[in-house]
Amino acid sequence: MQIPFSINCKGRMLSLAKPIVMGIVNATPDSFFNKGQENSLSELLLLTEKMLTAGASIIDVGGMSSRPGAAEISEHEELTRVIPLIENIKTRFPLAYISIDTYRSKVAKLAIEAGADIINDISAGTFDIEILQIAAEYKTPYIAMHMQGKPINMQLQPSYEQVSQEVYDFFVHKIKQCHSYQINDVIVDVGFGFGKTVAHNAELLGHLALFKNLYKPLLVGISRKSMICKPLNISPAQALNGTTALHMLALQQGASILRVHDVKEAIECIKLYEIYSQYSNT
Repeated sequence: MQIPFSINCKGRMLSLAKPIVMGIVNATPDSFFNKGQENSLSELLLLTEKMLTAGASIIDVGGMSSRPGAAEISEHEELTRVIPLIENIKTRFPLAYISIDTYRSKVAKLAIEAGADIINDISAGTFDIEILQIAAEYKTPYIAMHMQGKPINMQLQPSYEQVSQEVYDFFVHKIKQCHSYQINDVIVDVGFGFGKTVAHNAELLGHLALFKNLYKPLLVGISRKSMICKPLNISPAQALNGTTALHMLALQQGASILRVHDVKEAIECIKLYEIYSQYSNT
């Protein structure tokens, strides 16, 4: 059963009573999926328009790759990539909800001032604690993601004794911390593929319903990731079918937001889930 969440995006309410889609717009030359093939401002705006037309509720703008092994770029370079894009998206699509995918407080601040509505932080404040203050000050929803290590080393030797319980305990603490900053709209992302093996990811997905006990919306980011590619021995370009299969599993366990590269297919998955889940006995 879907919990009827809603989040306050700078004074606008975004309903999560039904699952929604977040479209990924990476202003990076080294994205693991499209390798920066759609990297000019005009191309990124066309991609944004395509995603919004297909039904995306949120556009997630990122300027620094977080793929395994990715190195940090300078704050200046990240700002150069994301701020003009956010400003242009807001001008062309003023009703669009925009999230800024960053773990830097200054980038988050300037992105919000440029038009972003939500902060999406892969570090959950562990890299730059001041980002929590920015979320509180600007009253933006805050997506906190679990990650073991950093992108540069997170996949070298990820290790857990009980991955689902450890990630759950992390969020119990993190939500309390966010509430101490007066951040009420916290969204939980268990961090598939971030410091986790295929087995860890499978266990987390199998126990995703556990995280509903946190009473926060769940964001699931599994689109074309190695947790699909490795078991099937395929490339990210070939992983759309596998992505859709796992999206359905995530929806069945309470996912509120699907973060995806392929909006049309994710929307279709949600529509079918809504039609057929009403007859489920579970």
